Amino acid sequence: MKKSFLITSLLLMGAVTFVGCSSDTTPVQSAKFTQQATGLTATFSTSSAWDGGFNGLITLTNNTTSAVSTWTLNFKFNGNAGLSGTPWGAGGNAVKNADGSYTITPNSWGGNNIPAGGSVTVSYSGTGAFSGVTACTINNQSCSGGTVTDTTAPTASLTASPSTLTAAGSVTLSATATDNVGVTKVEFYRGTTLLGTDTTAPYSLSDSFTSSTQNGSYSYTAKAFDAAGNTKTSAAASVTVNISGTGGDTTKPTVSASATPSNLTAAGSVKVTANATDNVGVTKVEFYKGTALVGTDTTAPYEYSESFTSSAQNGSYSYTAKAFDAAGNNATSAATTVTVNLPTTPPPTGLKRVAYFAQWGIYGRGYLPKNIDTSGTAATLTHINYAFGNVYAQPDGTYKCGIVTRAESGNQDGGDGWADYQKGFSAAESVDGVADVWDQKLKGNFNQLKKLKTKYPNMKVLISLGGWTWSKWFSNASSTDALRKTLVSSCIDLYIKGNLPLDPGSATGGAGVGAGVFDGIDIDWEYPGGGGLPTNTVSAADKQNFTLLLKEFRTQLDALTASTGKKYELTIAAPGGVDKLANQEPNLYKDYLDFINIMTYDFRGAWDATGPTNFHSNLYPNPNDPGTGVVKNYSVDTIVNAFLTAGVPANKLVIGIPFYGRGWTGVTNTNNGLYQRATGAARGTYEAGIEDYKVLKNFAGTKYRDPVTKQMWVFDGTTFWSYDDEQVILEKTNYIKAKGLGGSMVWSLDGDDANATLAKAIYNGLK
Repeated sequence: MKKSFLITSLLLMGAVTFVGCSSDTTPVQSAKFTQQATGLTATFSTSSAWDGGFNGLITLTNNTTSAVSTWTLNFKFNGNAGLSGTPWGAGGNAVKNADGSYTITPNSWGGNNIPAGGSVTVSYSGTGAFSGVTACTINNQSCSGGTVTDTTAPTASLTASPSTLTAAGSVTLSATATDNVGVTKVEFYRGTTLLGTDTTAPYSLSDSFTSSTQNGSYSYTAKAFDAAGNTKTSAAASVTVNISGTGGDTTKPTVSASATPSNLTAAGSVKVTANATDNVGVTKVEFYKGTALVGTDTTAPYEYSESFTSSAQNGSYSYTAKAFDAAGNNATSAATTVTVNLPTTPPPTGLKRVAYFAQWGIYGRGYLPKNIDTSGTAATLTHINYAFGNVYAQPDGTYKCGIVTRAESGNQDGGDGWADYQKGFSAAESVDGVADVWDQKLKGNFNQLKKLKTKYPNMKVLISLGGWTWSKWFSNASSTDALRKTLVSSCIDLYIKGNLPLDPGSATGGAGVGAGVFDGIDIDWEYPGGGGLPTNTVSAADKQNFTLLLKEFRTQLDALTASTGKKYELTIAAPGGVDKLANQEPNLYKDYLDFINIMTYDFRGAWDATGPTNFHSNLYPNPNDPGTGVVKNYSVDTIVNAFLTAGVPANKLVIGIPFYGRGWTGVTNTNNGLYQRATGAARGTYEAGIEDYKVLKNFAGTKYRDPVTKQMWVFDGTTFWSYDDEQVILEKTNYIKAKGLGGSMVWSLDGDDANATLAKAIYNGLK
C-alpha cells in the first residue's frame, strides 16, 4: 500500500521538517525543532519512526564560554507522543510529571558536563507520533536561551499517621510535593493554623498530644510553594485523638448485624451488613463466621461478602460483627444466621489456560486477533486477558476507567482507543474474513475478539486493568469507599456494559456498543504498597484497600449477574515475589476472586546489567544461586507455597509461563555462562535484555538444563539467554497437576511462534 505524509503546521519550538518516501513500507520520519539563541539550547529530532513509536534525540548545546557542570531538562510533547523507559547517552533518568511534562537529568558518569561551545546528546524511545515539544526549559531557562516565567503550581498530597491516637504521643504529617521547576517549601496547617514549615524533602512535621483534654477530630493540610510563588494546598487528612484518662472515652459502640439472603439456594454471595455507631466514632468493624475472623471494614456502610459456589459448602453459618472505637472500646452484635442449600453439581473438569493479548501487538509486532486463530492457539485457551485498560484521574478528584479515542489522542496519559475499537480491519486481517465498513460502531481489537468468541464459544475474554505502566492511580482510587465505588462502576460501565466513548471522526462508539466483548475483569495493580514505577501513588493502607477494591468489584459484578443472569469473572495478576505478597491479604481473596494469576517470571533480568546471569522463571530455587535475600529464593514453587500457606485454595492459583526470555552479553565463559558476570544486556528486537521465544528458539548457542531449578538456558560463549521451551513447560504442567493448581497463564501471545509451539505444549501438558 502506498503511503504519503503532509505536515502543514508549525510548532512553538520552531519549524517542522518531515522527510518521507513513497513505498510499500512505512516511511522513516525525521523531525527537528530548534531556535537560534545564546546560553543553553535544546534541539529535538527523531532518527526513525514507525506506527506507534519513534526513536528520539535531544542535543543540548552550550553556547557560552564556560563549561556547564549540571543540567535539568523539562519539556512537554505535542500531540500523543510520549517517552518510554530510561534514556541513554547523556541522559540518566526520565520522570513523567503530573502535568504531563517530562524531566530528564544526566547520567552519573559525565553526562552532566557540557563544555563551552560543546554539546551532549540524549537518546530515548518514544511512543505515539512525534510532532514537537512545548514549555521547554533547561535549568529553569528557556530552551531557546531566554528566561521563562513559571506559572505552573506544584502538586501536593498529605498523609497523617496514625489516623487515630489512643495514647499520648505524636501524629506524623508527611507531604508529597512536586513541581516542574522545584518545590521551595511546604507549610503544614491544623485547620487554619500554621504549625510549621519544611524546606527539604521528605517534607514532614509532628504534632504532639499529651492528655485527654485534647481529644477530638483534627483536619490537617499541606501547602507547597515553588520559587515563583505558585502554591498548591493538599486535600485534608483527618486524625481522631482519643487518649484515655480523665475525660477519656469509655463508651462502647453499638452494633447490629444482618445477612442477605438468609437462605441461599443458588450459587452466589451472602452479604453481611453491620449498623455501628459510637459517641466519638467507629474506627472499624470486624466480621466473624463462628469464631473465625473473615473480614474487616473501616468505612460505613460496613459490609462483608462471602461467595458460595458448590453444594460442598451447604450448611448453616453464624455471622457476628464486632465494632471498635478509637479508644479500643468494642461491642459484638447478636448473631445472624444464613442457610446455604445449593443443588448438587458435578465437580468442574479441566484446567484454566489463560493468555494475555497485548493491545499494541497489532502495530510493530503485526500480531492480530486473527493470529490467535490461524496459529492454532485459540483452540488451546480457556481465557484471553486483553492488556490493558487504564485508570484516569478526574478533575473532580475521582478516578475512572477510560479509553482515549482518536479524536482525544494526546489529551490523556496513554490509551489507544484506535486499536481497541476504532481501527477498521480488512477482510485479510479479520477473524472471519469479513472487512469492517466505515460506519461500523464497533471495530478494532474488541470486534475481532468478539468474532473469535463466536468461533470458540467456550472461550472467555477479560479486560485487564493496569499493568506495569498504568498502575499509577490504583492507590488513590481505592483509598475510600466512595472512590472505590466510583472507579468500579465506571469500569463495569465501560467494559462490561460496553458504553464506549463516541468518536464522530471514525463513526465508532456509543452506548452499549461494546457489550458482549468482555466476560469479566482482571486487576493488574503493580503493586499495592510499592515496587512498581516511581510515579505510582502509594499508601501504607494499600494492603487493606486492595482487598476492599476487590470486594467492591465482586459486589457490583454480582449485582449485574443478578439482573442479567450472566456470571462475570473477577481475577488478579498477583506478584511472583514473597516480598511484594507481604503487602497483600491473599487469605481474604478467595471470597472475591474466581482465580489468581501469579506472575511467576521476571524473577531476575538485565536491569542488573552486569549480572550475575540467572533464571527469570525457574520452577524451584537453587542453593547455589549467588543472589541474596528473598531474591535468592525467587521461584514458582516458593510463591505458590506462600499462597497456599496463606490459605488460598490450590485450585484458585494459576501460574505464569513466559513466552519470552531474558539475557546478558559479555558473559564470562565459565560454568557455561550460568551465574557469571556480564558487561550489559543482550540485544533484543524491541528492548535490550528481552526477546521473544520465536526468536530465541533459533539462537545459535548450546542449550543447558539445570536439574535443580528445572529451567534451561542457552549460551554461545558470550551471550546468555534463559527462557521456557517445551521441556520446561512440561515440568511446569506436571507441577500444576501434582499440586492441584488451577492452571497456567501466559505473557504474552505474540511471543510464540507461528505454529503455537508453546501454547500447544501447555495444552498437551494440562490435558
